[in-house]
Amino acid sequence: MNTLYLWQKDDFPRFTWDTQALLTPLSEVHLLQGQLLGRMAALGFEGLAQQVEALTNEVIGSSEIEGVTLNADSVRSSVARHLGLDTAGNERTDHYTEGVVNALMQATKQYAEPLTAERMFAWHAAFFPTGYSDGYKITVANWRKGDEPMLVVSGPMGKEKVHFEAPPSAEVPKMMAAFIDWVNAEDQTDSFIRAAIAHLWFVTVHPFDDGNGRMARTITEMMLARADKSSQRFYSLSAELLKQRKNYYEALEKSQKGSLDITPWLVWFVQALHNALLSALKTTERVLRKAEFWSRHKDIELNERQRKMVNRLWDGFEGNLTTQKYAKINHCSQDTALRDIQALIEKGILSKTDNGGRSTHYELNC
Repeated sequence: MNTLYLWQKDDFPRFTWDTQALLTPLSEVHLLQGQLLGRMAALGFEGLAQQVEALTNEVIGSSEIEGVTLNADSVRSSVARHLGLDTAGNERTDHYTEGVVNALMQATKQYAEPLTAERMFAWHAAFFPTGYSDGYKITVANWRKGDEPMLVVSGPMGKEKVHFEAPPSAEVPKMMAAFIDWVNAEDQTDSFIRAAIAHLWFVTVHPFDDGNGRMARTITEMMLARADKSSQRFYSLSAELLKQRKNYYEALEKSQKGSLDITPWLVWFVQALHNALLSALKTTERVLRKAEFWSRHKDIELNERQRKMVNRLWDGFEGNLTTQKYAKINHCSQDTALRDIQALIEKGILSKTDNGGRSTHYELNC
């Protein structure tokens, strides 16, 4: 074998990094973290709604990275129930979705509890409730056994590209014992750096037959909850990793074939975290502006159609609002839509835009 992987280095897992190279990225991330947690403390019920969306995006994003597509409404309904929102909707949730959501909720709600093999085995069982992956029987709720070497490959049969070779399965129990001890130990390392190290270390050991990526991201969420000192999740790292899936895999592969100086991986991870926090802050800004908007207009009478449309505009309406779109969304005639819109203009809620074109467009007076 020409490539020497991280786990084959004599000093593994004694990782090193350039502290100076991380000072600025880490300070920016901690600043964004403080801003986000501060805003969420003032949001009340709206903050709970953002938790639902963040956790939903985390579950969906982590699964989709591995090519598993989940029903967003089912995930959202399951998350809402876990957060105690009994009126979140009646969407039926399948056993698999419920298990995946439960694994994430258990990891984040009990973030302060020690990480154990038993906890990970329970999460792994939730990922593979049938004991099969892509039609193949796998070892579930236990470390992988046999079938050496364990390779991460891509490409068609006969032309596979090997991205990574994992340690022999006989070495996994000892390696995971060291990993678990490190996760549960306290040291002076920055909490976000610890989350990044845990992610890389886990996927390097690759302790399960399948689901190692999802497990790594579940453990990372637990570590991020520890960093926040809160079980409340207001941002989704996996949603950001999904956006950068190709770069994410490339960063991991390069690090696994690199040296024990993992500065490039840490910089990449912290930047992804920066993007995830920034995205969450933009969402909270919109939520706060929306709450302030309704506070200013609390005494204005609106019919159900008008209120529904205004909320749609606040929650990320795609394109421009026209009478035709208003009528379609509210299942009403265009004459009714025009009367509703004109009333909203008279009340100072909407205004015409100067976009030009054949149709008249309207926007919120924010």
